Amino acid sequence: MSDRLVSPKMTEEEQAIETSLRPRKLAEYIGQEKIKENLSILLEAARRRNESVDHVLLYGPPGLGKTTLCNIIAVEMGVNLRTTSGPAIEHAGDLASILTSLQPGEVLFIDEIHRLARAVEERLYSAMEDFALDVVIGKGPSARSLRLSLPPFTVVGATTRVGSLTAPLRDRFGAIYRMEYYDIPALTDILTRSARILKVPAEPEGIVEIASRARGTPRIVNRLLKRVRDYAQVKANGVITKDVAKAALDALEIDHIGLDQTDRDLLLTIIHKFDGGPVGLDTLAASTSEDPETIEDVYEPYLLQLGFIARTPRGRIATRFAYKHLGLDAPQGGNGVGPGLWQSVESSNGL
Repeated sequence: MSDRLVSPKMTEEEQAIETSLRPRKLAEYIGQEKIKENLSILLEAARRRNESVDHVLLYGPPGLGKTTLCNIIAVEMGVNLRTTSGPAIEHAGDLASILTSLQPGEVLFIDEIHRLARAVEERLYSAMEDFALDVVIGKGPSARSLRLSLPPFTVVGATTRVGSLTAPLRDRFGAIYRMEYYDIPALTDILTRSARILKVPAEPEGIVEIASRARGTPRIVNRLLKRVRDYAQVKANGVITKDVAKAALDALEIDHIGLDQTDRDLLLTIIHKFDGGPVGLDTLAASTSEDPETIEDVYEPYLLQLGFIARTPRGRIATRFAYKHLGLDAPQGGNGVGPGLWQSVESSNGL
């Protein structure tokens, strides 16, 4: 997973350079227009009332800018940002230590919030709703509960699996925003800005060529820019033209809609090993030597967005769009993947 060029997960090497490319203000943030509009109202209202911002939940596939938006919230409100993640808060005591150190108005960013332990999550309820923390002192019959008051603060949670959040936790968030994949014009704007910051000479047609293969994801578009820049410096005159971008991305086996060999292998596994499906997630994971969570969180979102696979009660199927993209003849019936099943799945997905 970590060596996939089109993986939306951030590598350690990318953290420093991605930080330099991140916008700092909401006005500089490109894309997600509906979220920007609603968030600007939320922030302005909080500033006018001189209050902390209501708790915010951001969900969607990785690489779409959830962390960037959280940083922007803190900057726009002029407060510090504390960052942690669900798996890092192992015990209720860890949460208590973090919460009691917060200053008034500060933003606490919890990445992968769906992975909070249940005991930690239950402590977080009262902290988010009442700005108070219940602490048990002592053990046995002499134990007593002490309620600590907390300064007002804002929790910004990020998750790729909003369905895994419990209803009580989800209800504590006053603003819930779904991050959408970016269209090519938005990615082109992001790429133009990044090329300017990195001082990479690029022609508009070259920028569009890269943007069209970036899977609707800003993190990927910036990664592809760096790889095409390398190719341009070694194989061309250093300028990213359309032909240079196309040659570089073809050499990296990223096709014209952003699929790499791993995506194609996943589709071919469904088609060849399971006659196009349906196939269960665990069976598919075992057949591709991947974790079920990786397939569900990383591979599937973009393939679902393209309409290349569909989830059914019986498992995953490859749609006729996948067959067409791979240059294969779609079956006319049998094995549960006949036109009738496709038609019902595609109608329900708006395809």
